[in-house]
Amino acid sequence: MVIGNVSVLVPRRTARATIASLQISYVDEPLRRWPICTGRLARRAHLTQNPRREFARCGSFHWRCPMQVRPYVLLIACAVLPRALAAQATKAPAPPAPPAASAATSTSPVADALRQAQQRYSRILIAAAEAMPADKYTYRPTPAQMSFAQIQVHLANEGNDLLCSKTAGVAAPQRTAADSTLSKEQLVARLKETFTFCETAFAHLDDSKLNEPIQLFGPNPFSRAAAILITVGDWADHYSQEANYLRLNGVLPPTAQRRSM
Repeated sequence: MVIGNVSVLVPRRTARATIASLQISYVDEPLRRWPICTGRLARRAHLTQNPRREFARCGSFHWRCPMQVRPYVLLIACAVLPRALAAQATKAPAPPAPPAASAATSTSPVADALRQAQQRYSRILIAAAEAMPADKYTYRPTPAQMSFAQIQVHLANEGNDLLCSKTAGVAAPQRTAADSTLSKEQLVARLKETFTFCETAFAHLDDSKLNEPIQLFGPNPFSRAAAILITVGDWADHYSQEANYLRLNGVLPPTAQRRSM
């Protein structure tokens, strides 16, 4: 039997025993709070002061019996339901543990994103420079384009030493500028040095001065936020360029390999 959201299973023998045990009153004190379990149900069930006699007269539970079995079943349910609900309430499961505290929100999300981008592009641009064979460093798809060696020179000089120093507001390293006459090993070594400088320069950068004007190119100032976008955009632009150069020479770019870059 389903009453509300609670299923109450009452075997026939249990029902007989329950009715037979009713002696004087058709409801006990806890059931008086349930309107369905009051007098009208008792009258419909034809309960008397001696329910044993009524039960004996009927002999067994049968829908043809004048005792009207359905009200009896409802009455039994009324007797069982409050106790079942009380038992469920006392055995209610403990509330779930509160979720673990989330990581502290970044106070400088833009600067943090720049540092993450620097780590990634440092890894894949150095890997691309190492992947290109030394005899292909002079390769360029068309005469108007930069050679692979010239891309490394640009990344080391303007891309890292200049942009990273301006963006971070620190002095650029004092060293001889790289040029395309350097060997592959020398260009890769210089590229690594410049990315190390960028990492150091960005270490203490925060978002408090994103709107501060800085002198980047030409007479017109740029905001520090614009310099961040230009720096990351330059890395992305030249990695895409190098990836095409590598494929045109039969070399799989680092980000296309199985190992996650």
